[in-house]
Amino acid sequence: MSDQTSQRPTRVRVDLGAIGHNLEAIRRHTHTAVMAIIKANAYGHGLLPVARHLEGCRVDQLGVAFVEEGITLRRAGLSVPILVLGGMFGRQAAQYIAHDLEITVSSLDKLRQVEAAAESLGRKAVVHLKIDTGMERIGVHSYSCKPFINAAMQSRWCTVKGIYSHLACADDPESEMTLQQLERFLEACAHIDALDLPMPLRHLANSGGVLHFPQTWLDMVRPGIALYGALPDPASQRTIDLRPALSLVSQVVYFKVVRAGNTVSYGATWRAEQDTRVVTIPIGYGDGYPRSLSSRGEVLVRGQRKTIAGRVCMDQFMADLGPAGTAYNEDEVVLIGTQGNEALTVEAVAEAAGTIPYEILTGLNERIPREYVGG
Repeated sequence: MSDQTSQRPTRVRVDLGAIGHNLEAIRRHTHTAVMAIIKANAYGHGLLPVARHLEGCRVDQLGVAFVEEGITLRRAGLSVPILVLGGMFGRQAAQYIAHDLEITVSSLDKLRQVEAAAESLGRKAVVHLKIDTGMERIGVHSYSCKPFINAAMQSRWCTVKGIYSHLACADDPESEMTLQQLERFLEACAHIDALDLPMPLRHLANSGGVLHFPQTWLDMVRPGIALYGALPDPASQRTIDLRPALSLVSQVVYFKVVRAGNTVSYGATWRAEQDTRVVTIPIGYGDGYPRSLSSRGEVLVRGQRKTIAGRVCMDQFMADLGPAGTAYNEDEVVLIGTQGNEALTVEAVAEAAGTIPYEILTGLNERIPREYVGG
């Protein structure tokens, strides 16, 4: 971090101890191996610091979305097994193998591409077979996967470490589709039993599955957002003791009195009904703080909830303290987290923004410095 960047009062604070606690809570809850999902900059928490902490916690496996994320981890010296979950282009196959990354193989054609790359390098590839049980994203359909599974299990150049699918509706504990997907997945795995070969690691449960569907835990679970202490959906139930790992804080950079009738911010969409006190906070949609929170989001100032006044700007926004409110320049402002007896959860911020916690967390970009505690 440069000296210039380090002076910025806006901060993402990450409690690595909370992430470690959540990992152990998930382990105790499921009694399975855990693949920690750290794609998208570890859900906004910081790829390398989180990965190093999880490796120190002896996590069984890491999961990323793209080969570039995996290469970054390998170049940083991490040795824990890493699965790349996203779709693979044939030209990338050699990079996976050269950097000891496990490959999601999602079709017979891609299997052949991986085999060719492995043979050219003289080194076996480690793969996980992706079965589509209803997500319709990537993977071989469960009802037509037998030739694909047969070819992969008999491959000379691929070691099949895992077989997996992804749950579309497990965030909802009442989901009927989840059990349908489980049934389809187990039917696909039965083709391996028929070959009289050892079963690879079966993994199906995402955060929703971990929270709500014990039937989906199988041999390994893949928690993402739950690992960071957030719930995936308003319908989700907090069946595990999870601790939020991320706080977003800033400081008051300006204080003013706005006279009755005057408007605040772009478009003049917010008008003071009476003389009121307004503070400016130096963070905006250019940092990934949602513009959709304009005139509806809240922040904590001196332990009290205050509403955003007018539109969120690219680099700053204003908050209404009310006619009797007060604050000083450099007072702390909490956008996600706790202050005094009040709390603004990422779930509440997402609801106010009309989105999901995933988008709030992953949207906080690298313009905001990260600082770490508990690790």
